[in-house]
Amino acid sequence: MANPSLLILPGDGIGPEVMAEVRKVIDWFGEKRGLVFDVEEDLVGGAAYDVHGVPLADSTMEKAQSVDAVLLGAVGGPKYDDLPFEVKPERGLLRLRKEMDLFANLRPAVCFDALADFSSLKPEVISGLDIMIVRELTSGVYFGEPRGIFDDNEGGRVGINTQRYTTEEVRRVARVAFELARRRNNRVCSMEKANVMESGILWREEVQWVHDNEYPDVELSHMYADAGAMQLVRWPRQFDVIVTDNLFGDLLSDVAAMLTGSLGMLPSASLGAPMENGRPKALYEPVHGSAPDIAGQGKANPCACILSFAMALRYSFDEGAEADRLEKAVERVLAEGVRTPDLLQKEGATPATTAEMGDAIIRALDESLAAE
Repeated sequence: MANPSLLILPGDGIGPEVMAEVRKVIDWFGEKRGLVFDVEEDLVGGAAYDVHGVPLADSTMEKAQSVDAVLLGAVGGPKYDDLPFEVKPERGLLRLRKEMDLFANLRPAVCFDALADFSSLKPEVISGLDIMIVRELTSGVYFGEPRGIFDDNEGGRVGINTQRYTTEEVRRVARVAFELARRRNNRVCSMEKANVMESGILWREEVQWVHDNEYPDVELSHMYADAGAMQLVRWPRQFDVIVTDNLFGDLLSDVAAMLTGSLGMLPSASLGAPMENGRPKALYEPVHGSAPDIAGQGKANPCACILSFAMALRYSFDEGAEADRLEKAVERVLAEGVRTPDLLQKEGATPATTAEMGDAIIRALDESLAAE
């Protein structure tokens, strides 16, 4: 059988630095676990604009459509702030999401014990947190028509955005959430605003239909999205998998992100429909941005990008045990006190550069084999 294929798009700012550490991890799995990937690297964002005059070349888009998974670092930076909207670095990422039809965004929020003090919540509230937010990514108010700013014929203007969902758009993202729940603690909470929005009523009814007809073994609850935001900061461990629409998912996933204490620790996955080989179209990326203020200084935390690769192992390549191995290696390094600057608030921590953090994770992976 052919090796699984990866397209790596380091992008801008700290993207190349953190992706270099991911390449170390990929090489380790090939050398030590016989899990060999065919890896190709290309340009996205400002890096692509500098070479091609566009934030994503057509040839790169074709590669993204043909591989088993795409790993992306970060896009953007002040150098590109004055570019026309249609060629800004972020348009490259949006094109990938749109043309690959990546409709389900997975945002885990996991609090490693060693980082419990970094959360804005009390350690006894946050310790052991492990939730997954599934956000619908390609429809809803960000894409609905009509939209725009118009004259109101009375000397003023009106801004319009349309919240729109179809049965199938809701059902397909709900199925992703239920499948994930079956791999976890078998609970899904669906969040919307069915009390004031017709699209929320549709959302609730269609999620319930998928549950009743396809996943009756999974526990399903419904919650208004504003109440969900409150409960995330009140008692976050009550949740397992949360599924919600594009707008509320944007807000709730950022709330959940800060529960864990550092954006440098947060991975994400965006999944689409299965390809002919059964694997989903997939893009994996850290939640953090390009951080141009620290680019090239060895200060970036590579953990979010490395953990994004762990998500690829789990969701694209059905290598859950190896994903666990990698996540535990990251957790072990943090527990030992090895920290990049974003995690250095605690006394006794060992300062580490981006590359040193990557090397420490490789050592922890080696130690995991020695312990078997």
